[in-house]
Amino acid sequence: MGEMPDLVEVRAEFERHLRLERGLSPHTVRAYLGDVDALFGYLVASGAEDLTGLDIGLLREWLADQHRAGRSRATLARRTACARTFTAFAHRKGWLPGDPSLLLGSAKAGRTLPKVLAQDAAQAVLNGSVTTLNGSVTTEPKDLRDQAIMEVLYATGIRVGELCGLDVDDVDRDRRTLRVLGKGRKERTVPFGLPALHALDKWCVQGRSRWIREGTGPALFLGARGGRIDQGTVRRVVHARLGEVEGIPDMGPHGLRHTAATHLLEGGADLRSVQEMLGHASLNTTQIYTHVSTERLRAAYRQAHPRA
Repeated sequence: MGEMPDLVEVRAEFERHLRLERGLSPHTVRAYLGDVDALFGYLVASGAEDLTGLDIGLLREWLADQHRAGRSRATLARRTACARTFTAFAHRKGWLPGDPSLLLGSAKAGRTLPKVLAQDAAQAVLNGSVTTLNGSVTTEPKDLRDQAIMEVLYATGIRVGELCGLDVDDVDRDRRTLRVLGKGRKERTVPFGLPALHALDKWCVQGRSRWIREGTGPALFLGARGGRIDQGTVRRVVHARLGEVEGIPDMGPHGLRHTAATHLLEGGADLRSVQEMLGHASLNTTQIYTHVSTERLRAAYRQAHPRA
């Protein structure tokens, strides 16, 4: 084993590993570090000053304590996953003689069906966003940008962070595809349709060009001050646009991602293609959308069939 660093050094090294080697998103890194802090707090409370006392017994006691504290199944599943990632990392660094989490049971989060828009509701949101209150077609940069954001999110199902990271050169107009940098810094190509292309063209020509400032850079979507748009702004855009149509359930960008995947499967797309488009590492993650479509079919059957 290598020389045992203190827990502050261990945490810093683990953070560098998550950010630079694993390429995880800032949100995931923060969640994992919060879990590691909780584990370290339990470790210190047990009398340890470094990783020497970290074994399978302590991991099980820690997770049991979390369960008694009323942590949700999703939190327990994430903390189990974090423990596995951390102890494997610590073992590779030579700080642990073995990987204790190999003996740790799996905690699975409960799968809830994501909320999605019906196809006619999605069309109502997108079609209603291109006009002003008096019925004329909007030409304001903010309106053009927001329309392009909505069209791209629904057309591609990309994550909000992926949308914010797009550059102008990531758009291939001829092939109607986006070059997207996803989780783990994995690049993929995602197709989009004509409505999204038209919205992007209007934004770039009539909107983005009016918001460009010195030092703007290559970002596709901008804020009003000329910098790259942030995720909070995109979320506000989505909530506001959905709120403009009566009877539409409120959701964020991830809801549009769920909606896009569901509508693709309802339209006949195969699961592997949807997996590739969404950038899921595992097909199991994509399969939840088949449950969404099945549940919607059952709901329609119960409502429409005389002997349901």
